[in-house]
Amino acid sequence: MSDEKCHRIHPVIRQRARELRHPQTRAEAILWRHLRDRRLKGLKFRRQHPIGRFIVDFCCPEHQLVVEIEGDTHAAQTEYDAARTEWLEMQGYRVIRFTNQEVYRQLPAILEAIWVACGQQTPGTPEPA
Repeated sequence: MSDEKCHRIHPVIRQRARELRHPQTRAEAILWRHLRDRRLKGLKFRRQHPIGRFIVDFCCPEHQLVVEIEGDTHAAQTEYDAARTEWLEMQGYRVIRFTNQEVYRQLPAILEAIWVACGQQTPGTPEPA
């Protein structure tokens, strides 16, 4: 089996990722408005992106960063989320999580945290011109 085939996403996972793109949760829609089309300082993000057998909310492949937005349902699946995060980290991804409420109330801080997590800037450093 070639390397190309080893990295392909299973068609069922790919279809499920497409289905998850519509409709978005309110928090996902808010954050996506700021991440799409390289709006966050030129960083390329994908939404409902398949990685292996998982589908992540947002991914910046260039910096191997996964951003997850956690709604009320995540409280009941902490073990699943922990196992998922562990697997993603073993694949070289860094996973950061925010709650819906954080997106609603602290969006500028979240965008800064994402920027910093991509290794683009340290806190308190002026943005590039």
